[in-house]
Amino acid sequence: MSRTNKPLAAYELLYIIGIIAISFSAIFVRWSSADVAVIAMYRLYLTNLLMLPFVWKYRVELFQLSARQWRLLTASGIMLALHFLLWMASLRLTTVASSTVILTLEPVLVMLGSYWLFRTKANRMMLWGMGIALAGSIFIGSGDFKLSEEALFGDILSLLGAVAIAAHMLIGKQLRKDTGVFAYNFWVFAIAATSLALYNVVRGNSFTGYSWNEWGIFLLLAIVPTLFGHYLFNWLLKHMSATAVSMYVLGEPVIASLLAWALLKEALTGYQLAAGVLILFGVWLFIRHGKE
Repeated sequence: MSRTNKPLAAYELLYIIGIIAISFSAIFVRWSSADVAVIAMYRLYLTNLLMLPFVWKYRVELFQLSARQWRLLTASGIMLALHFLLWMASLRLTTVASSTVILTLEPVLVMLGSYWLFRTKANRMMLWGMGIALAGSIFIGSGDFKLSEEALFGDILSLLGAVAIAAHMLIGKQLRKDTGVFAYNFWVFAIAATSLALYNVVRGNSFTGYSWNEWGIFLLLAIVPTLFGHYLFNWLLKHMSATAVSMYVLGEPVIASLLAWALLKEALTGYQLAAGVLILFGVWLFIRHGKE
């Protein structure tokens, strides 16, 4: 292997590790019996705790932020909290396959938001991909409705979670122009976790009294899908194209569905497979023909 190809191979290996890591998120949520708002809160607070040793190194970018940056960080954090709340709740109602494949609509929703906010144009192939992906999501929703109204409601929650994460990404796109990666992630995680903590106080959810098994799941969520998933993808943006990195959304539902089959004994139905392929193809077409 040439010297030029070695770094590329290393980044590709890290990319695969990131996809596998992020795919475990749904499995860990299913394993936990805690309220989803508590799971999400501790996932984010523990991630912040793991980032604390690096605070001194990044102290300048962490604490020299403008009022505008703080406003956007707050909005981004609230959207992230809402995403976790909605998506994790969907996993209690519908299958891992349906929930994760609906989340792949995120780049399509980001494009719609970009057009609405910034008048960003989409080419014809992107529109075709968008239409195919949305048709697949309608197909998967109608199939789950035949299964149960609860499953359909879970699909709707997952879709709303995708809308929330798309809003989070759009705000983040503006923030990343003048905010470092570490500062952005640290404060967004902290604000999202605090938003969820306030929600838990209002709901009367307990902050303590969880078993060691539950605390282990909270920690795994912080380490595996958050640091080795989301944070790793943010880092890879420095070394790979944004289009290539965004393709992880196509790998997550595939790996998550296989993990659900192996660890949760959750089988795929024919319509879920057909609708999933339709959504993944539509999103692939959309990303493939998108502009950097």
